[in-house]
Amino acid sequence: MDMLLFAADAGVAGAHLKVWAYAGFLGLVVLFLALDLGVFHREAHEVSFKEAAGWTAVWLILGLAFAGFVHLAYEGKWLGLGIDTPRYAAPDANGAGTSLITRGDVSGVEAAQQYLTGYVVEKSLAIDNIFVISLIFAYFAIPGKYQHRVLFWGILGALVMRGTMIFLGAALIARHQWVLMIFGGFLVLTAVKMALIKGHDDPAQNLAVRLCKRFVPAVDFYDGQRFFTRRTLKPTYSIDPQTGRERQDPAPPGSLRKRGWAATPLFLALLLVEVTDLVFAVDSIPAIFAITPDPFIVLTSNVFAMLGLRSLYFCLAAMIRKFRYLKPALILILAFVGVKLLLLATPMYVDDIAGWFGAEVQESKPIKIDTAISLAGVLGTLLAAVLLSVLRKPSDARRADKHAGSSPGLSETVEPGQDAGARR
Repeated sequence: MDMLLFAADAGVAGAHLKVWAYAGFLGLVVLFLALDLGVFHREAHEVSFKEAAGWTAVWLILGLAFAGFVHLAYEGKWLGLGIDTPRYAAPDANGAGTSLITRGDVSGVEAAQQYLTGYVVEKSLAIDNIFVISLIFAYFAIPGKYQHRVLFWGILGALVMRGTMIFLGAALIARHQWVLMIFGGFLVLTAVKMALIKGHDDPAQNLAVRLCKRFVPAVDFYDGQRFFTRRTLKPTYSIDPQTGRERQDPAPPGSLRKRGWAATPLFLALLLVEVTDLVFAVDSIPAIFAITPDPFIVLTSNVFAMLGLRSLYFCLAAMIRKFRYLKPALILILAFVGVKLLLLATPMYVDDIAGWFGAEVQESKPIKIDTAISLAGVLGTLLAAVLLSVLRKPSDARRADKHAGSSPGLSETVEPGQDAGARR
């Protein structure tokens, strides 16, 4: 992934050093993921609120601390960062025949502001992803102790997909800057759709699940934390007299599949989580390009926002329904970044569009909203949503639910021993 992003910067000054910046960041992410799954969550267990809150704080601190590294690296031009970097041109620098995206040196303060804004925007949009994941887990009745495993592998796949999409997006807008208008219009339409359409699709009707069940054998029971199983009968459990822990009994003789493997509900849930993130990435990737065209900032802010999604899910599981105004806040944020892209990109082509209709207009210049203003606006919107959710009376919230319908809640718990078919 780092090599792909490096290719977008090929041929510019300092590009041979930037590959080490990407490689170092990729190595840091791999180390975080290895420690997470191989050390801290080696054994499957149900994540408590205290544990989730602790990990949420850890990921938040790491994400914010990386902003300090970005400031130092771009200010000191470490490994070529901040040198000959893609950036949106100042409005007064744009005119007929000029490019919206230029290359030049970026200061540490500017880079840190871009990273923080991108991080907050991506973190905000991830909250809506959590709503859908909760619906998936409820439908498949995923036991609490296996949910972290699904989220881990789901987010690992999401990082690969997003890295590829970021590379393609960076290369696309570098060659065809009018694509930014499409990105902006898409974000605005998505915000309108979210405002008008209540609820989410039924996981049972998802095309990916139906195709998987058609071509891959599937069972309706869990085989521990395995995604695939050779069992044809639901496992039984007993208590180990030596350790006092629950253990899985061996499969009865002759009950194992002679050929092939069958997908468990855990795999179907993982498949839906991957598809869900792909859908949300279509929104979030254009949103981050509204902040900056710098692929390093886009990648790092996106990845750090995604790394904390697992702990954030468990942290919000018991309280997300109390924050009823988060959804409208996300809609406003999406609309804001969409309008920001349109204001930035559209004026560059006003003259050409007017010429198609035989009209003449004076030279139009882009309207660039300052990154600091964007950051303040996004944070202010989220803070207002949380405060309104806390201060609003429960009776008012119940009336709102009656008229608007409630979103799928994360507070709906799943018993560890409950079968996947119990909720269908």
